[in-house]
Amino acid sequence: MTSTSFAAPPRAVAAAAPRRRRNPRRYDALLGVIGVLGVLALSETLSRTGIVNPAFLPPVTEMYSTLFSLLGEHSFWVSLGETLRGWAVGLAVAMIIGIVAGVIIGSLPWLKAATHSTIEFLRPIPSVALIPLVVLLYGTKPQSALILVVYASVWQILVQVLYGVADVDPVARDTARSFHFGRLRIFRSVLWPTALPYILTGFRLAAAVALILEITAELVIGVPGLGRDIGIAQSSGAVAETYALVIVVGLVGVAVNLLSRFAERRLLWWHPSVRSES
Repeated sequence: MTSTSFAAPPRAVAAAAPRRRRNPRRYDALLGVIGVLGVLALSETLSRTGIVNPAFLPPVTEMYSTLFSLLGEHSFWVSLGETLRGWAVGLAVAMIIGIVAGVIIGSLPWLKAATHSTIEFLRPIPSVALIPLVVLLYGTKPQSALILVVYASVWQILVQVLYGVADVDPVARDTARSFHFGRLRIFRSVLWPTALPYILTGFRLAAAVALILEITAELVIGVPGLGRDIGIAQSSGAVAETYALVIVVGLVGVAVNLLSRFAERRLLWWHPSVRSES
């Protein structure tokens, strides 16, 4: 009688250590840095090898050398401060107008219906079309840029606030009224939490638009700031300085975007869209 042999049960495989999850933010940031370095290397190569005329595209090293020399000039910081001040003031005015007007119009159905056609007519008008008018009124004064910035930015905020007010749960609003909440308390406890994500979305859009219009007004009209310096450098043939100033404007744009993102994460820490990113 032959004995039946049984195969020994396989050893329990030791549980593999949990793999470290990739941080999507760091991964995207790394890819972004690699992309920027690739563009800079390509630009340097095209200019150094003569594939592109250096008179039109100076080497990147020359651009940044000029940029670092600008950092030591007092006039550069004055121009940067004027640009940032014009952007901040215009954006603040647009935020106040957009939020106040959006809450009032969105809370009154008859007023929303009465102003709908006017808003849809004025909103698509490009701000640059107002340049001749503001030049006639204020010339090259900062008020010209302020009007353009406010006009272009306020629609981004106003429309988002209207969407936010319309998204308020009517049951929550009626419940607050049944408990005899005053208008201020309804605004603070019902309307504001619902509209805040829309307001911050409008802020992010308006911040970028405000910077674009501020630089445009400085470049086209001659309002003091980085835009005017770019126009002067371009007209005088200082190509490297022109590119250096454009790089500064790009860095300011990146900083504005990071600021708006930071404000969203800080103020909307309780919102599901922000909590899912963390």
